[in-house]
Amino acid sequence: MNRSPSSSLSSSSPSAPVSAPASASAAGGSWFSGIVRSRSDKNSAPRPPAAAASSAGTTTGDSSVGPVAKKNQFRGVLFRYGPKPSQVAFRTGDYKQQVIFIGGLGDGFMATEYLEPLATALDHEHWSLVQILLSSSYTGYGISSLEQDAMELDQLINYLINKENSDGVVLLGHSTGCQDIVYYMRTNAACSRAVRAAILQAPVSDREFLATLPETAAMIDLASKMIGEGKGSELMPRNANPDAPITAYRYHSLCAYMGDDDMFSSDLTDDQLRMRLGHMSSTPCQVIFSMGDEFVPDYVDKKALVERLCRALGGAEKVEIEHGNHSLSNRVGEAVDAIVNFVRREGPKGWDDPWS
Repeated sequence: MNRSPSSSLSSSSPSAPVSAPASASAAGGSWFSGIVRSRSDKNSAPRPPAAAASSAGTTTGDSSVGPVAKKNQFRGVLFRYGPKPSQVAFRTGDYKQQVIFIGGLGDGFMATEYLEPLATALDHEHWSLVQILLSSSYTGYGISSLEQDAMELDQLINYLINKENSDGVVLLGHSTGCQDIVYYMRTNAACSRAVRAAILQAPVSDREFLATLPETAAMIDLASKMIGEGKGSELMPRNANPDAPITAYRYHSLCAYMGDDDMFSSDLTDDQLRMRLGHMSSTPCQVIFSMGDEFVPDYVDKKALVERLCRALGGAEKVEIEHGNHSLSNRVGEAVDAIVNFVRREGPKGWDDPWS
């Protein structure tokens, strides 16, 4: 389900490499001491020089230059947030509150058409938009996992807290990026306390869509067999997923009933949905569901499904976009309005200060 449009992203001022924070497993928890510092220490940390921020085009208070230079061209800062070469992110705006966009399978930078107008709208609200690349981005999803994505997302939030003096983030997931958010918030990682709210745009079942393909059933059996033989990290045959190499574990996670990625399927019971999504009830949450989503099988009652998902999430706000497609490329304005209105309302609420 590769949905990335072909477009370019540019940084008007290349940023110098930064020291990457180590992962929790590699650093033995040392990064935790970095975020649990006093608020006075945090506020005294220096901000980037005004000249450098101005060259990026989005200095706070500078309304003359926005985050979008022209169609398919962002203006901002590209930076490394972790030790792996793939762990880079792109930030528009120079604000202390960030909306982090997490794309779906096959996605990377500029994954959806609504990101350009969203960056501009958030800039007016004094929020930055951060687009993250994970090890699973583009064709890496088949050899990664939700656990790996969550670890890297935590590293990004840790970077924003320690290097950018973040006052809190809102997570915005598209498609499989919604699974990343749900999984991450279940980890209860220290940096997850900096998440003010979450937005799930197109939280649909990979399993139910992939079940419509003729080869899936046999490949699930093969993946199960390989996992049973201790070969879960080995690659499946090429025809299991022609778009990218995929391990037996990730194939099973995406395609099998109650696999790790199976969070939004219409055939899960209410109890199963609550078991997978109920921990989100403590986080303000919005579900944006495309009523014309091409990745939702025709037999699924979309209205009933989104209602059940919102209940399982603990009473999430529901936004149904009539005739909207999966990426909302045909309903860009409605997508931006829904996201920005939610950020404006919920962003300042529910802030559990990690430094208190």
